[in-house]
Amino acid sequence: MAAVRVSDKAAASVAVVVVVFLFLMAGGNAVAAFNYADALDKALLFFEAQRSGKLPPGQRVAWRGDSGLSDGAAEGADLVGGYYDAGDNVKFGLPMAFTVTMLSWSVAEFGDAMARAGGGGHLEGARAAVRWGADYLLKAAAALPGALYVQVGDPYQDHRCWERPEDMDTPRSVYKVTPDRPGSDVAGETAAALAAASLVFRACDPGYSSKLLQTARKVFDFADRYRGSYSDSLSSVACPFYCSYSGYNDELLWAAAWLHLATAAAEKGGAGAGSNSSAEAYLSYIYSNGHTLGAEQDDFTFSWDDKRVGTKVLLAKGFLQPRGGGGDKTAQAAAALQLYKAHADRYVCSLVPGAAGFQSSQYTPGGLLFKSGDSNMQYVTSTAFLLLAYAKYLAGAGATVSCGGAAVPPPALVAVAKRQVDYILGANSEGMSYMVGFGGRFPRRVHHRGASMPSARAHPARIGCDEGFRYLHSAEPDANVLVGAVVGGPDGADGYTDSRDNYAQAEPSTYTNAPLVGALAFLAGGRGH
Repeated sequence: MAAVRVSDKAAASVAVVVVVFLFLMAGGNAVAAFNYADALDKALLFFEAQRSGKLPPGQRVAWRGDSGLSDGAAEGADLVGGYYDAGDNVKFGLPMAFTVTMLSWSVAEFGDAMARAGGGGHLEGARAAVRWGADYLLKAAAALPGALYVQVGDPYQDHRCWERPEDMDTPRSVYKVTPDRPGSDVAGETAAALAAASLVFRACDPGYSSKLLQTARKVFDFADRYRGSYSDSLSSVACPFYCSYSGYNDELLWAAAWLHLATAAAEKGGAGAGSNSSAEAYLSYIYSNGHTLGAEQDDFTFSWDDKRVGTKVLLAKGFLQPRGGGGDKTAQAAAALQLYKAHADRYVCSLVPGAAGFQSSQYTPGGLLFKSGDSNMQYVTSTAFLLLAYAKYLAGAGATVSCGGAAVPPPALVAVAKRQVDYILGANSEGMSYMVGFGGRFPRRVHHRGASMPSARAHPARIGCDEGFRYLHSAEPDANVLVGAVVGGPDGADGYTDSRDNYAQAEPSTYTNAPLVGALAFLAGGRGH
């Protein structure tokens, strides 16, 4: 009987692979080949266009200039730097921190592929993108004891104007969370970002890495001790822009997972910080609090708001690749993380054609994952990243995804992820690349203030708040090509309207590009063939 069960399972696995192949071939231009290394370079370049603050000497996006040089000064704080999240001039802490987390995860998992693909240039570019955001988060965490600054700029005033960052004269109001006005969601994500970033610099800049990790611990303690959502504390400016609809439990578990990994890496390198901050302490926190923080909840999207499935994949790594030298303690730890592997499997099963649990309704006729009509590509890139990271963990452990009676092998995950990336780059029914500047046909009217208007270098005179709207509503192509930006993308029927007024489809964001950096690195490094 055992032999029959193995045979049935193998047959089911083959069936899944065949269905995946047929599904991938059904999309437009499914056999297209792309220069993933070039796409990776462009994806990283986009972050230079989103920089706020004093631009560095090596700035490659020449049409951008210095901006926000007095951010925080009104409160005696230095909040200069960081990233503008999308097409406006506000610095929102929650999506910025998630951007840094995902850039860091991209480097941590696929930095070797970046090095192979670009001779070191891509890896250095990714590290620079992480550092630019992490430097700002360090400032936000250290500016005022017992507080965390989480936003710069009044979003309502900002959205009443269409101005270049270099010209903006809207209020640069600053907002913070405190023990009395908590924000465990944004603080938890900030802690996750700093911990993840510490992994990026552990070998190449250990002093900076240690500073990041120490700050991450303090911010996490603040987030966990003073629980509450910043959407409640700062509802007038957080919502509806970046409301934390999922609450803060997911960020606390997510941050604990990153602190466990980062602390374990530091201790392995001889930079332990004592038993109170040990990797085991964070693992114990996960064991004790996981069931109340979402460990047993299934979710099928991963974004700046909801970290549940990302945490499942991250902690499944601990089950698949347990650290340590073995023994009962290591075995017990791995067993405790088995729950996360089961939930990660369930998520993957919903995405793989032919697998038990597959949800075909979440794909467009052309094969694009479709979760939302507003900036859908953020879900496409985050999903592709999770599939590739999980495929790496599974392959390293010689494991598979369990979908009902079928064992889905890692290559099936890679194939689905690659199909999504290829769709973004132009393998779709429209023959349109949704990465600006990549390929022969891409969006020319991006919902982005700086890109739509002549640069300060080309037009030194200030362009005022109201005057700028003529560029927003213009049918002319962008004055500056926002190279590497991935826009919101097509609708559920694979249709796209190239208009700046169509912000749901035409606006790019840092948190869309950040996970794509890792996915492109994987493919550029030769693992996608």
